[in-house]
Amino acid sequence: MPDQPPGPRPDQTVPQECDLFVIGGGVNGCGIARDAAGRGLRVVLAEKDDLGAHTSSASTKLFHGGLRYLEYFEWGLVRSALQEREVLLRMMPHISWPLRFVLPVRSEMRFDGDTPTSRLLARVMPWSRGRRPGWLIRLGLFLYDTLGRRQILPGTRRVDLAGPEGQALAPGVSVAWEYSDCWVDDARLVALNARDAAARGATILTRAPVASATREGHGADAQWQITLADGRRFAARALVNATGPWAGEVETRTGAPRQPLRLVRGSHVITRRLYEHDKCYFLQGADRRIVFLIPYEDDFTLIGTTDADHDDPDTPAICTKAERDYLLRIASDQLGQTLTPADVVHSYAGVRPLLDSGGATAAAATRDYDLRLEQDAGAPRLSVFGGKITTYRKLSEQAVDQLAPLLGQPAPGWTAGAPLPGGDFAQTDRPALHDRIAAAAPFLTPAEVARLLRSYGTEALALLAGATTRADMGRAFGAGLTAREADWLVAHEFATEAEDILWRRTKRGLHMSMAERTEFAEWFSAERKIL
Repeated sequence: MPDQPPGPRPDQTVPQECDLFVIGGGVNGCGIARDAAGRGLRVVLAEKDDLGAHTSSASTKLFHGGLRYLEYFEWGLVRSALQEREVLLRMMPHISWPLRFVLPVRSEMRFDGDTPTSRLLARVMPWSRGRRPGWLIRLGLFLYDTLGRRQILPGTRRVDLAGPEGQALAPGVSVAWEYSDCWVDDARLVALNARDAAARGATILTRAPVASATREGHGADAQWQITLADGRRFAARALVNATGPWAGEVETRTGAPRQPLRLVRGSHVITRRLYEHDKCYFLQGADRRIVFLIPYEDDFTLIGTTDADHDDPDTPAICTKAERDYLLRIASDQLGQTLTPADVVHSYAGVRPLLDSGGATAAAATRDYDLRLEQDAGAPRLSVFGGKITTYRKLSEQAVDQLAPLLGQPAPGWTAGAPLPGGDFAQTDRPALHDRIAAAAPFLTPAEVARLLRSYGTEALALLAGATTRADMGRAFGAGLTAREADWLVAHEFATEAEDILWRRTKRGLHMSMAERTEFAEWFSAERKIL
């Protein structure tokens, strides 16, 4: 196994001074580190666990505007997210691609619920007895199409219910519409942002908890003094708190009043593949919650998500039995097939740190973000509250826009036109890149080539360089995972434990048997001890 990934090992000399110290290695922290490093700032990022180990790898894995947020009149959030979709598609065509979503409309759907839209329509249309008219859904989809200024993604169209999309649904659908959003591999998104930040000079530290961060000095001489749990110390001219669910706690520990956050747990289940076509479903429950059904990892269907209040960020987020049964019930009712817990092959949950807007339900909490910059005492501190994965790049750009001038580096934002590692090709060039990878490694099956393309893009060619037979890929552990790929992920993507590779960098753990996962973990641990 090769050396550690970019960034210092514990036994190496670590630069003690930097311009910007980022606490938190989720998508926002890594996005800020990448943007800042690209503007010439000296950046250190510390993450207490693996990159994206919490909220950022437990999303519904979509770049989307948030169709349901239109009911809450969150026009700005929806517009910003819709406009970002195509920017992000161009940046990362390997780990993100367009999807089509089928939205079935049932005659029994009602306005029951507590949203601004439902309250308004209940007043102006009392004769409807709470029914949601089809024109309202069509109006929402029209707005969704027009707010985003689409260039790549196709618009809404009516679905032929006699086709496979309609045949997969239970009886009772009066009409169905099809619209566009985008898929993203969330954990790889985080790792690739960190990798690009490191390539631009940032120091990325994983499994490096911050023990303390205090501001010392006054005015222009003020600095943040940061100490890690292992004793390493840093002096930084500015501090970023991008710790997600822990943002309020870190604010308090660094001397600021604690900000109100609403922690909302989103749970998902993964089942065997429930239908044959490659489109997703946007399903509405009787409680007005939205549940997505998404083809996942070729062989499975991803079902999510829930919105449940979560009291403590230190309490592990798990999909409860009640949440699992809720998701299975909605999918069963609307697909017309009975799903039971035995159909669930995996589940996961993440805690979303949302701004507490005072909504009655967790679902009503805003997904917008807030950047709180405090610089009165010198040595600025910027804290990130709220947000969603679709707007991470814009959030990162705005954060560095605020900080860079204070650090003498007023360079403009640059990330909108810069692909992530492996993403230097166009969506339309995917077939040609597939052929290049297949030609470079003719021993791979088409499915294996497709997986490497959607994980590594053009960098798949570097990963495969010199391999002419399967034996050249090293030990095989199952589901296509090899020693060569594991070595790459350690050398280039900050993987330090078997779980980082099985469940975040590759998702191969979902396809492997327990025995295969155990074999890989034992090998990985033994190889690490040799280093």
